[in-house]
Amino acid sequence: MPDEDGHPSVEEMTLPAVLSALADPLRYAVVSALLREPEGTARTCASFNLPVSKSTITHHFRVLREAGLVGQVDRGNSRAATLRRTELDERFPGLLDLIRANL
Repeated sequence: MPDEDGHPSVEEMTLPAVLSALADPLRYAVVSALLREPEGTARTCASFNLPVSKSTITHHFRVLREAGLVGQVDRGNSRAATLRRTELDERFPGLLDLIRANL
């Protein structure tokens, strides 16, 4: 069962959900951008400058969060996202390396 913020546990992450989330070019760009950052870096959703409306940004980050790709924490009136590297490497060894190889 996902935690109170909607993050699935490692065991709940599924490959179809992760691949579906990554299939969208904007969500793939977010994950790629987070891979370029030092581990543990938290960025606000707005900092990615996605060329879509605020509600669409919210949707994209919800999909990423529910798939288990990012963790989100509230920061006042915004949310910050971090890549769940350790959990992704545990559940899907090599996945982030494949994405990193295509940066």
